[in-house]
Amino acid sequence: MNAETALRNSAVPAGLLQSRAPRDTFAAVADAVCTGLLRKRKRLPPWLLYDDEGSALFEEITRLPTYYLTRTERAILLAHADAMVEAAGLPREVVELGAGSASKTRILLAALSRRQPRLRYVPVDVSPSALSQAAIQLRDLSLVDVRPAVARYPEELGFLRRPAGGRRLVMFLGSNVGNYDPPRAVDLLAAVRRQLAPGDGFLMGVDRRKSPALLLPTYDDNLGVTERFSKNVLTRLNRELGAHFALDRFRHVVTWNARASRIDLYLESASAQRVAVDALGVKVDLAAGERIHTESSYKLTDARVRQLLERGGFVPEASWTDERRLYGVHLARVPLD
Repeated sequence: MNAETALRNSAVPAGLLQSRAPRDTFAAVADAVCTGLLRKRKRLPPWLLYDDEGSALFEEITRLPTYYLTRTERAILLAHADAMVEAAGLPREVVELGAGSASKTRILLAALSRRQPRLRYVPVDVSPSALSQAAIQLRDLSLVDVRPAVARYPEELGFLRRPAGGRRLVMFLGSNVGNYDPPRAVDLLAAVRRQLAPGDGFLMGVDRRKSPALLLPTYDDNLGVTERFSKNVLTRLNRELGAHFALDRFRHVVTWNARASRIDLYLESASAQRVAVDALGVKVDLAAGERIHTESSYKLTDARVRQLLERGGFVPEASWTDERRLYGVHLARVPLD
């Protein structure tokens, strides 16, 4: 079942799914390959990981025993949802960047629904299939008007155009902000901030810095699910661009950069190889042991979180964490004029 069909069968009319034209998607993927793989230090943007299969694999990752982030964030939301929505000023619209299937978000939406008659929810993701699942997850919340948007950010912020009225809350959960280098994270927050009105809120989930002994298995599980997720980007390029990547000629590699306080994910070439990308008429040369960077995940201290929010133009207001202090959820606000 594709995204449009799933939405037709859910509580959300299919026409409300804001999506890009296929040509736009092809152009974005092609540009990512040309700019990322034909350079000395090869890289692919993280959003390429999240096609339909990648999104499904990531949902599987979130259920792994080693992946503490999702269940810890969920526990924080369950414990503090009422306090969070009150502190956010009972917003009329909730916009979520990187919503995925919205399995955790329904906790906050349910808390809001108990306090006001109508609520609009705008889940934003690069994966239409993930948004379909989000719509299905939320169809029992009859008072929530779900308006999905397929988009990348900060490149595409049209979904943040000011609504008719009412306070808004933008959410960025799942420690997704950790996928951005600090300057780009500030740029993203600042771009979001410029679309908001005084008093609007910003709720951000952030993974805290901790021992590599706990971090590394989170991104390299012994069942190989994260490896399949990582290599799926090559399958996507094979399918969409006529590339000829052989998955068994790459290794999933995870490293901890203590100085930068981040996890780095790579695909490492097991041998020297040349890979043709037919749709682009190019060939990608890789030496044995050469790596393609696919994703980073920064682990932040509370001081770094506060600095990030302030540089993005927000005023930090409240924070919630778990008993082990593994993870934090932070509320900030656009300052009042």
